[in-house]
Amino acid sequence: MSAVPAPEGSPDAGAVWHHGDPFGEQRAAAHDAVVVDRSHRGTLTLTGADRRSWLHSISTQHVSESSDGAVTENLSLDGQGRVEDHWLQSELAGTTYIDTEPWRAEPLLAYLRKMVFWADVQVEPADLAVLSLLGPAVGDTPVLDALGLDSLPAESTAVSLDGGGFLRRLTARDLEIDLLVPRERTADWRARLTAAGVRPAGVWAYEALRVAAGRPRLGLDTDERTIPHEVGWIGGPGVGAVHLDKGCYRGQETVARVHNLGKPPRMLVLLQLDGSSDRPATGDPVLAGGRAVGRLGTVVDHVDEGPIALALLKRGLPVDTALTTGGAGDVAAVIDPASVPAADVTGAGRLAVERLRGGAR
Repeated sequence: MSAVPAPEGSPDAGAVWHHGDPFGEQRAAAHDAVVVDRSHRGTLTLTGADRRSWLHSISTQHVSESSDGAVTENLSLDGQGRVEDHWLQSELAGTTYIDTEPWRAEPLLAYLRKMVFWADVQVEPADLAVLSLLGPAVGDTPVLDALGLDSLPAESTAVSLDGGGFLRRLTARDLEIDLLVPRERTADWRARLTAAGVRPAGVWAYEALRVAAGRPRLGLDTDERTIPHEVGWIGGPGVGAVHLDKGCYRGQETVARVHNLGKPPRMLVLLQLDGSSDRPATGDPVLAGGRAVGRLGTVVDHVDEGPIALALLKRGLPVDTALTTGGAGDVAAVIDPASVPAADVTGAGRLAVERLRGGAR
């Protein structure tokens, strides 16, 4: 079927929204194998002897000793610990590859170049396209043969591809393999995968699975106040985008304070939306009793769940709170209990304060 482009004004404008059967594509992504062309993502390369230690010093992840083939998430924060940039990072054959949201590629390039100073680092735009393979059949023999592999790489690992580019396997999510390939070879790779039985799918399918899995996206599920703890971007390589045992970086004070004292102000949850009304939009307020208690993130129609969305809500909001959202505040919403973060664990700093106060009595 003919490709249907993403809606104008969409964060995925320029990409294929679906190929005529969006819900069929979602089912194939959950039970078989699909390929989603995400070549609208921005890609950069970092070269030079200091690239790892330099990037380590200005980002949230521990990457100063990244081994060949290492894949991780990373962030840049402002001075108050609020998220400015989020990217995926792959280390391969003396080059660090970064890919990020389409609208953040140029600002991130400018920021990184501004921070080089005297370090031996070169930051350049890369003419690479991102193709994402989703589904349990991605590891089957026909697909592996098309990729030129005997088996899939380990989680959080990248390997080179014949003819240029590389393949990486992500972690902590349903099976997902990304190809980053020279842009002029994108059509060849799509044809090769389709011949191996991989179904083409649009970004609608990718977004539906992402939202259902509770994975945030920069600029949609975050706003100008978001800190990493609110959206689950905490943990070492392979399990998050912020490493808690590394040296100083911009915004670290906020990260350490919230980690030690606990209780970030908001939490990311999944909402089930009333399907009988017009769809609300990203950025709409979420209301409880007419009062704003949060902000709506990505909204998408899921093949099994119906209309769903991610939302940043006031932390501690009872899961059974009656909510509404939408431009007119007339779309009913319900929190998915399984998406609510675990009850606050008292941080080491807070525990020490409480013990000190208890001893003073």
